[in-house]
Amino acid sequence: MRKIIIIALLVCAGMVQAGEYAYLVFTNTEGTQTALSVTDLTMTVNGDQLDVTNAEGTVNFSLTELASMEFSANGLTALENVLDGDKPVQVYSINGMTLGSFSSLVQAVQQLDRGAYVMVQNGKSQKLVVK
Repeated sequence: MRKIIIIALLVCAGMVQAGEYAYLVFTNTEGTQTALSVTDLTMTVNGDQLDVTNAEGTVNFSLTELASMEFSANGLTALENVLDGDKPVQVYSINGMTLGSFSSLVQAVQQLDRGAYVMVQNGKSQKLVVK
């Protein structure tokens, strides 16, 4: 009986703790990060792909190129590790369409509408969700 109560408490504690995180951050084998809101989040394995759907849309990940997934309270926390916020950046849609060039990453984030984007700077890329 005591085991059942302890297991139930751990499950409840885990659910409360998971509720504190607003994003699930996916990192591929090249280090590119994609942060997705956990609002209405569902994940489906479809062959060799992980299809992740939330309130904003669907993003597909190749399972062979997916290195990690972790919850985050603030979305992408490693923005400085991949891209420099003060240098020019090119912005693309998730589908690869060019959306424009900006004098800095900070300027791009301030001017873009809500959504998911691919930011490219000096041969490095990072997916970014603008809220």
